[in-house]
Amino acid sequence: MIENDTPQQLTLLPSSDVPVRFRIDAETRRRGLQHIAEIRQYLAQRQAANAVDQPGEIRRPIRPTAA
Repeated sequence: MIENDTPQQLTLLPSSDVPVRFRIDAETRRRGLQHIAEIRQYLAQRQAANAVDQPGEIRRPIRPTAA
């Protein structure tokens, strides 16, 4: 069990300052980046389909105002 309560995230970018327990090999990184590209393509296609269905309405993500 991790005694540290702060969140930690894996990275798909090569970096030597990543703790050893979070390092991934080149094949895992390649597959992860490929999967991210597929997800982005799917989301772009879905957004384009929604734009065709609702031509007058453009949905944009809500962003919090900058401080």
